[in-house]
Amino acid sequence: MPARSKAQQRAAGAALSAKRGESKVGDLQGASKDMYDSMTEAELENIAATDHDDLPDRAPDD
Repeated sequence: MPARSKAQQRAAGAALSAKRGESKVGDLQGASKDMYDSMTEAELENIAATDHDDLPDRAPDD
């Protein structure tokens, strides 16, 4: 599942960093903390790896 916005891509990157032990879990907040708790490392990697050049800053509300 690719990221739908730059914000989602950045949050997934922060959560992935914490999953790998590269940053502190306690530093996570908001969406990145939720992603850390509910997603696997593979899922986070998939979202974080999304090319963000053509993504909006924030996903539109559905």
